[in-house]
Amino acid sequence: MNLLKKWSNNYIEAGCDEVGRGCLCGPVVAAAVILDEDFEQNLVNDSKKLSFKTRMDLDGYIKDNVKSFAIAELSPAFIDEHNILNASIHAMHRALDKLTIRPELILVDGNKFHPYNFIPHQCVIKGDSKFLSIAAASILAKNYRDKLMIELHEEHPEYGWNTNFGYATKKHQEALIKHGITKYHRQSFRLKYD
Repeated sequence: MNLLKKWSNNYIEAGCDEVGRGCLCGPVVAAAVILDEDFEQNLVNDSKKLSFKTRMDLDGYIKDNVKSFAIAELSPAFIDEHNILNASIHAMHRALDKLTIRPELILVDGNKFHPYNFIPHQCVIKGDSKFLSIAAASILAKNYRDKLMIELHEEHPEYGWNTNFGYATKKHQEALIKHGITKYHRQSFRLKYD
């Protein structure tokens, strides 16, 4: 039995999560998921606690067994212009826009969110390890972004995006010092090694 739960059985809940806030490059990606009432998958958990293979294996199951899901991304240019927090929240709003069912309650991973379309929302710190819909959203968002960064790695292999996925690893930062930034990098990041 999965230990993750729903907020309530009385509302159509949409779980929301984003990935890519702490990255030096690539978009911020958000997902929104409305579960089916009898959704059963014991492996669904916070995407950070799952192996790459387990996450990818769960991707199709989640998409095939939920009432509605949507994924949205916002570019590095948008992040630079509006800051990463606002971009993350806006990406979640965009994902909610794309759902085929209007939720009655939005569950958000984290502690910050802007009101959306007069629908009540609840921010939950570490929500992706507490609520099933947020965990499912975290998996879809992370898988989408990881696949994108693996594709971009083919264009710029020197940065190691197929293993660091754009995060600020030592190798990534050293490559930035040596090769400079690409069009996929955010202008608003700071290096630890400069």
